[in-house]
Amino acid sequence: VQLQASGGGLVQPGGSLRLSCAASINIFSINVMGWYRQAPGKQRELVASITSAGSTSYGDSMGGRFSISRDGAKNTVYLQMSTLKPDDTAVYYCRANPIRLGIRQDYWGQGTLVTVSS
Repeated sequence: VQLQASGGGLVQPGGSLRLSCAASINIFSINVMGWYRQAPGKQRELVASITSAGSTSYGDSMGGRFSISRDGAKNTVYLQMSTLKPDDTAVYYCRANPIRLGIRQDYWGQGTLVTVSS
């Protein structure tokens, strides 16, 4: 599975941004897809995830400002981010966890940098 993340950039505090993660296979065949982020000097953390059935979950510190969605026709998962804060500055990574023959596989995209600054 190949994942191509895009949409990062520089945004002012309070602004919004939408990240995209395009997968090389049918996203409905992937058990879980998610967005993670890693800020400088910090551990990578879960931002949001979505299952093949459409169930979503969010990291504890996301504060309801993030929304994960998907477009099956484009094999793409999105992360809509709003009311962005400087603390949201990080590299955002897309992750896919399909299960094949009972084995959970793990794939990561290359990351896209989000910088929140005035």
